[in-house]
Amino acid sequence: MPPTDRFVASTTFHVRYAETDAMGIVHHASYIVYFEEGRSNYARQRGSDYASFERSGHYLAVTEVSARYLKPAHYDDRLTIYCWLVEMKSRALTFGYEIVNAATGELLVTGQSRHVCINRDGRVAPIPPAWRAWASAL
Repeated sequence: MPPTDRFVASTTFHVRYAETDAMGIVHHASYIVYFEEGRSNYARQRGSDYASFERSGHYLAVTEVSARYLKPAHYDDRLTIYCWLVEMKSRALTFGYEIVNAATGELLVTGQSRHVCINRDGRVAPIPPAWRAWASAL
């Protein structure tokens, strides 16, 4: 279950054929793309977007991704990804994810990703104050 003590964004979509293998099962790497869609939608639902973060001269580099695959998804299944902010440090953010079958509610995948803030020169940098305030408003 996603946490109930903070904002959780949800995104629902259909599995595309290109995301599956020859058996019509979602390829494991596709879930990492789904995590990214969940993060992007999380930012939009919170009233901002990643493009504006980049325009400020900062980027969030992925430093770790983990996924636990519990059940497979198939071509044309409707999936819902839940995304939330797990932790924020001065220079890093960690997001949590759950992917469920939208029709049955079955939990398919759980995961996390860790991101470090870098500047245009590729150096680790503190998360800008405006973004810290935005992310802190869980």
